[in-house]
Amino acid sequence: MEQLGLKANKRSELGKKAAIKIRKEGKLPAVVYNSKGEATALTVKEDEFTKVWKQATPTTLIDLDIDGTVSKAFIQATDYDIVSDKNLHVDFHIIDESAVLKRSIKMQVAGNPVGVREGGRLEKGVKSIVISCLPKDLPVRIVADVS
Repeated sequence: MEQLGLKANKRSELGKKAAIKIRKEGKLPAVVYNSKGEATALTVKEDEFTKVWKQATPTTLIDLDIDGTVSKAFIQATDYDIVSDKNLHVDFHIIDESAVLKRSIKMQVAGNPVGVREGGRLEKGVKSIVISCLPKDLPVRIVADVS
């Protein structure tokens, strides 16, 4: 998968009125948290974020360019309007690339086992696993071939 990138700008205006104004400009209010838990308010272009969000998984690292400073980050959470299906707010989490991190990785099953072909059922006992590794070694998904 190609490396995903996103440009963001710091913002000083906070609150509901500021968020509404930002959305009218075609941008999303956002917050980025660093490894110490400190938060910085941002804005990102809505269309650019939507492109990245459609390609990203919970373990995808994004190059987040904040006013010219590029950091590796995860999309931590998004708020969206269920009626219009538009994003309203996004949280990013900047990671330390030299520190081991723990993430839950979704398991996918591939193939058609003999038992299923003969009328049985395949029960997936494990939906995800937790792994510890450096961010650069983090897999997007884990696929188990059951054929």
